[in-house]
Amino acid sequence: MKVLRKNGEMVEVNFEEQEGKKAFWHTSAHVLAQAVKRLYPETKCAIGPAIENGFYYDFQFDFPFTEEHLKTIEAEMRKIVKESLSLQVCEKSREEALSIMDQAGETYKMELIQELNETEQISFYKQGEYEEFCAGPHISNVCQIKAIKLLSVAGAYWRGSEKNQMLTRIYGISFPQKAQLNEYLHMVDEAKARDHRKLGKELGIFTIFDEGPGLPVFLPRGMVLKNLLIDYWRKIHRREGYVEISTPIMLERNLWETSGHWDFYRDAMYSLKVEDDDYAIKPMSCPGGMLVYKLEPRSYKELPMRMGELGLVHRNEKSGTLHGLMRVRSFTQDDAHIFMREDQVMDEIQGVMRLIDEVYQKFGFSYEIELSTRPEHSIGSDDDWQLATEALEKAVQGMGKSYVVNKGDGAFYGPKLDFHIKDSIGRTWQCGTIQLDFQLPQRFDIDYIGADGEKHRPIMLHRVVFGSIERFIGILLEHYAGKFPAWIAPVQVKVLSVSDKYNEYAREIEGTLKENDIRVEVDDRSEKLGYKIRQARLEKVPYMIVVGENEKNNMSVSIRQRDAEFDKQDMGEMSLEQVVRFLL
Repeated sequence: MKVLRKNGEMVEVNFEEQEGKKAFWHTSAHVLAQAVKRLYPETKCAIGPAIENGFYYDFQFDFPFTEEHLKTIEAEMRKIVKESLSLQVCEKSREEALSIMDQAGETYKMELIQELNETEQISFYKQGEYEEFCAGPHISNVCQIKAIKLLSVAGAYWRGSEKNQMLTRIYGISFPQKAQLNEYLHMVDEAKARDHRKLGKELGIFTIFDEGPGLPVFLPRGMVLKNLLIDYWRKIHRREGYVEISTPIMLERNLWETSGHWDFYRDAMYSLKVEDDDYAIKPMSCPGGMLVYKLEPRSYKELPMRMGELGLVHRNEKSGTLHGLMRVRSFTQDDAHIFMREDQVMDEIQGVMRLIDEVYQKFGFSYEIELSTRPEHSIGSDDDWQLATEALEKAVQGMGKSYVVNKGDGAFYGPKLDFHIKDSIGRTWQCGTIQLDFQLPQRFDIDYIGADGEKHRPIMLHRVVFGSIERFIGILLEHYAGKFPAWIAPVQVKVLSVSDKYNEYAREIEGTLKENDIRVEVDDRSEKLGYKIRQARLEKVPYMIVVGENEKNNMSVSIRQRDAEFDKQDMGEMSLEQVVRFLL
């Protein structure tokens, strides 16, 4: 696929590459705008970027626009593609650009141009009669777009401010091959069926009240699941030599000023007054961990010191971005901070990588690694950032793992490795992270006594594995479509009595299973067995135990399994001892 850059350079780029996708979807957005202007010439165009999955364009229509108009626009887009229009790029002065947009009546474009530097040359891309100022890149010819689908319509304020004009945003997707579009649309349908908000309600996992937007409430079954994840987290962290701490949910402003969060993260923090002093509710746990480290003098013999914390944190997310468990205002972060000597850095990074790998494999996730480098707004010297970045690079390379570089997306105090897991329908989610930090140890003036009897500055590693317990549960719900593996299923076994006569026997079985730490429920309602089986299937319980006359007489049970072909779900009759051994 040939891509045209704003300097006129033509390069060969694969669609799967970041630049390839951006150019392809950016050009598709221009085709959308061209189709709209052909059909509705009085429409004003705003912006039309490529996004993570596809593109959108914002318009101001002079008539009520509905989703019914999408088919007409989509058909016009296909006509434009068939015209095989090549893209051309040229530079114009600010005055020329304003004149072109003024003649076209494009007031939103004029506003954007007016904000640019007066001496700056502005690149314009042209395809047929349609011309737009744009930084690019774009594909060389619209004929490369073999499949287009306009997906939805939404309202969007100009520049994201409710004080401005409400525009119409049209979302779309496009691909170089029709098969890719079909695959994507199938994934979208799958994603709707797996929506964790729907499943969470149906399975009694969580809810979010109108009285607390972005503040998830875990229901009894959800608490079982959450605690199972936490128990697993604690088990593997004890094995790896971590100690667990718990720091306050809010701390004084001066702490957050020392850490840098007050300057670099304040917009995402909740603050309050306590007896005329400023406090902040923690958006992350690291400053509290620094205070714990400083409680007493430390020796080089104590390092590495691995401190874990399941910290309840709060972040001031905008209401429009909230989404079930995936984007919330309150969540449990499985944080840990490792304080180490310089000679321990490589081993500790790779130790965390092995731990993350083990956890993701247990849940059936593959993953990709992204190295994020220094952002524009950050603290620390160039030398420290270079050392930290190189250390992360060498650690990944030493593990034989591939990675991509995400320039400028590091934390304000250090570079990081982000772990993007891939779920069962191919979507990726950022969960784990490893951040190497030279800055907070300096800002908090922490040290240890070395073998030479002198004070030395430790290096700090921030890391999470799940990322957020809440978000990880949301991902698991969608990954498994609610059919959790038996070991983390909130209910592992449902005991179904054929009739009321066998309820007492069903309760005896329940007692035995509970004694063996098997999570079990009994359905002893006066309903037909077929109804009870259907209900257990809807609840996605891994195993059903059916008890009736024959089972009671034989002191046995009949067991059925969820995850098998329909004709193989019935596992037959077993003794209760056999069932316990099987489930354990």
